[in-house]
Amino acid sequence: MNTEKLEIENADGLKLGAKLDLPDDREPLAYALFAHCFTCTKDFKSSYYISQALTRQGIAVVRIDFTGLGESEGDFSDTNFSSNVDDLVAAANYMRKQLSVPQLLIGHSLGGAAVLQAASRISGSRAIATIATPADPAHVGHLLKSSHADIEKYGKADIVIGGATFSIKKQFLDDLDGHHMDAIIQELDCPLLVLHSPADRIVDIDNASHIFATAQQPKSFISLNEADHLMTNRDDADYAGSVLAAWATKYFEPPASAENSDEHDTDTGKQVSVSTGKGYRTEIVAGRHRLVADEPLSVGGTDSGPDPYGLLLAGLGACTSITLRMYADHKQWPLENVEVQLNHRKIHAKDCEDCEATTGKIDLIEREIELSGPLDASQRERLLEIADKCPVHRTLTSETRVETRLMDK
Repeated sequence: MNTEKLEIENADGLKLGAKLDLPDDREPLAYALFAHCFTCTKDFKSSYYISQALTRQGIAVVRIDFTGLGESEGDFSDTNFSSNVDDLVAAANYMRKQLSVPQLLIGHSLGGAAVLQAASRISGSRAIATIATPADPAHVGHLLKSSHADIEKYGKADIVIGGATFSIKKQFLDDLDGHHMDAIIQELDCPLLVLHSPADRIVDIDNASHIFATAQQPKSFISLNEADHLMTNRDDADYAGSVLAAWATKYFEPPASAENSDEHDTDTGKQVSVSTGKGYRTEIVAGRHRLVADEPLSVGGTDSGPDPYGLLLAGLGACTSITLRMYADHKQWPLENVEVQLNHRKIHAKDCEDCEATTGKIDLIEREIELSGPLDASQRERLLEIADKCPVHRTLTSETRVETRLMDK
């Protein structure tokens, strides 16, 4: 993921701190605008992890700090839910002029409510996702209930959230009460994805049920299982971001260059780009698809994806399965399903009866194929023969050259 700092001016002339997260190839399929949780910032861990998961799938993300938070100018005590919504609109306008229209709007907690409220003012958005979002902004007021008396008496009160002190004025609570979300949610003209955890103890899952029931189709709901409200577990944030990306991609308008491309019909070969930063986690771009490779924890990796040999076996297995499906379809044979199990290990050359090498070790790939469907014995035998004719199998078992050179900077 490549990250760049942005500076966005809001409607009051204040500078909002923001970050742009780009896929490694810097050619995003689409752009997303991300709104963080109440009193959080763009650099909150869950925001970063979710954004990282999105960039792996080719989606660029702009994360902003609301006025008075993080690297943004202004006094937090003078802000409210309405100003958060205005900040999102300002960010969307900036993106439209400087980057691209934000096709995906994402909000976490109160940021999700702000995204729902802002959506009608952001033209060109094609999908909306909320994470652990209250059905009504006033829910935040209930969380501040212990401070209500002081706010009513003195006009403001200091609260401590996550070890930081924030000043809340009466106007903040009054503004929360002035927003009624049901009509806004009913009138959304974009597909909606609601992500929420049944274990959320700050915003219970009934809020998600209400949002989902109120919204019109198309809409989807994803349970985040045991995730906490702030999505502090990286695995939970990665899962949310990955699912979100997979869901949203089908609603994007493809870039103009992609509409006319036909990579699979060219004779110039398949192009894949691979990038490894710190550690072993590796981002892979294969055409329009994003993958991750890594090493297991035992050798210093983070185990966030298969290792290179795992990908090699996956390529052979996929090629085998697809080749058998194509052949059976062409013959109109009753093949219902193909399952391929593969294993790679090193063996001594002397233990291989029909290998040319006689010393040292050689690579052995064991492949087991299960064919489902009412196939007769001759059909099953023929499909076994066809498995050895899949293109990747031929590449692995024929002479293959790898030419390597350094790229000019």
